[in-house]
Amino acid sequence: MAIDRRRLLAVSALGLAATEAVASPSPAPSLWARGVSAVDLRVEPDSPDDQSRTLQRAIEQTAAARVPLMLPPGVYRAGDLTLPTGTRLIGCPGATRLLFTEGASLLSAKDADHVTLTGLILDGGTRPLAGRGLVHFASGRGIKIEHCEMVGSGGDGIALERIEGEVTRNTIVGVAGAAIFSLDACGLVISGNSIRDAGNNGIVVWRSQAGDDGTLVIDNRIEDVAARSGASGHNGNAINVFRAGNVIVRGNRVRNAAFSAVRGRAASNLQVIGNSCSDLKEVALYAEFDFQGALIANNIVDGAMVGVSVANFNRGGRLAVVQGNLLRNLVAAGPAGTDPDGGAGIGIAVEADSAVTGNVIENAPFAGIHLGSGPHLRDLTVTGNVVRGAGIGIAVSVAAGAGAALIADNLIADAAHGAIVGMERSRRVTGDLARNGAERFARLTIGANQVR
Repeated sequence: MAIDRRRLLAVSALGLAATEAVASPSPAPSLWARGVSAVDLRVEPDSPDDQSRTLQRAIEQTAAARVPLMLPPGVYRAGDLTLPTGTRLIGCPGATRLLFTEGASLLSAKDADHVTLTGLILDGGTRPLAGRGLVHFASGRGIKIEHCEMVGSGGDGIALERIEGEVTRNTIVGVAGAAIFSLDACGLVISGNSIRDAGNNGIVVWRSQAGDDGTLVIDNRIEDVAARSGASGHNGNAINVFRAGNVIVRGNRVRNAAFSAVRGRAASNLQVIGNSCSDLKEVALYAEFDFQGALIANNIVDGAMVGVSVANFNRGGRLAVVQGNLLRNLVAAGPAGTDPDGGAGIGIAVEADSAVTGNVIENAPFAGIHLGSGPHLRDLTVTGNVVRGAGIGIAVSVAAGAGAALIADNLIADAAHGAIVGMERSRRVTGDLARNGAERFARLTIGANQVR
């Protein structure tokens, strides 16, 4: 059925007349009024037949004319739909379902700009997807995926490569891989999404090579993240940032992840701010391996092996501010699959070129704050923190080769094995340096701490 812009607009006008007959304060009718119903282009909702060919034709026609394609309530069986530049696919929230039948993905786009998906239920039917997303976009600008629901993906939920755009206010449930996977973004916002029951990761922001990324991961809710494909930290994270510089992770609510709430690896200038995290099985907030620059501030962690870790100075991990975090109820050991040498029962662990200030830590069985590992300690300041109910209040490496640390103006209460204790790896080798003996270590400055 050939159709041009004039015909599309005529169909749209009919929709407007019908809408005006039923007044509503909601913005939804105006969207329908300016679009073309898929039914008018011979797409059949609730048909038992596969609608892929007819729906593909309707998508191409409306995209070419730069008008939205509206999908009325119903189930549409389809697969391998390709979205060209200008596609606007709009459903009725909670009532328009695209059921994946076959192909590499349900919806995909390549080198397509200004593509919008709104108000759709995208159902993967748990069909396997080999390294793909149920929605898979590559190389596009002005991409918007909003107010959609994605269920039962046999791979990732949304997979994005070299995308600039927004993924906002979607619900993603029951995916085998990552709920949202971004590679080499070029101006991406991931915000306000609700993610549950992800097989391997919640939100992933990666780059092929280390470099600027700048993705904003803000105000998402992420719950029940597993690590079904295994690996010690590669999977199992609510938010996973790898090689991506200048990423901001802010205001997210995370509960129950197999490994971390936020895991930054080789991710320079990572900001982790104001997140609320509970029931993490390993390190809650992590900056590790080959990064320079991390700000971890004003977060709450309730339940983890380690609250905050800034690690791997031996691999170039350095330069951080850990400030104003509330960390509590750390556990002394992790479940099977976590790194047995990674430490446990620690509030904050840092190694190099970092300031740890104004944090509150309670119930850390091994140490409230752990400074350095063997010789891997350089230029640390630890000031104005409150540590309550720890095995050691502040543990500091005094091994050969360890560098300078300033520990001052902290309040340490109820530390079973000493307020400030010198360590060689995991072994205590001094008494309580808050009381005496600190003068033996020229690179340590300890003073004005309140101990009780």
